[in-house]
Amino acid sequence: TINSLFLYYYVFLACVVLSVILVQRLQVSRVGRAWAAIRDDELAAKAIGINTRNMKLLAFSLGATFGGVAGGLFAAFQGFVSPESFSLMESIMILAMVVLGGMGHIPGVILGAVLLSILPEILRYGVGPAQMALFGKMLVDPESLRMLVFGLALVLVMRFKPAGLWPSPERKRELSESAK
Repeated sequence: TINSLFLYYYVFLACVVLSVILVQRLQVSRVGRAWAAIRDDELAAKAIGINTRNMKLLAFSLGATFGGVAGGLFAAFQGFVSPESFSLMESIMILAMVVLGGMGHIPGVILGAVLLSILPEILRYGVGPAQMALFGKMLVDPESLRMLVFGLALVLVMRFKPAGLWPSPERKRELSESAK
């Protein structure tokens, strides 16, 4: 058992760093290049000899492994897990973090996660007092405003930076070439 909250933080941080290193190594490996080929054109990948079925199964099982480790860490930290622990909003937040930061680029996804983790705190502690100072009462609930800001941020990112705030160099190049 881990007795201190700070020790949990370091265990989680070590797992995140290990995961990032593993995923970065996977991206440049033969398996990562096969996954990129399947993503771009599955028929062409199959034609050059990539076993697409096995590569898809590997991607699925690796995703399940990461999810299992994260779930085990979550359960150890919380001490109790139930289906109510995971609402639709958590899934939407994770998807928004990936889309906002930049799909396929680990630093971009980390940026998206940091931004969407800090933004609710800024809104919670900034919007309420600002409304009280300006209007003398709360006009908009900060939780409702948070959802509005998330939606607006996603629409703006998809409109003006479709690859995310920090896209991978390859994806950025592909989008600029397709725009020409």
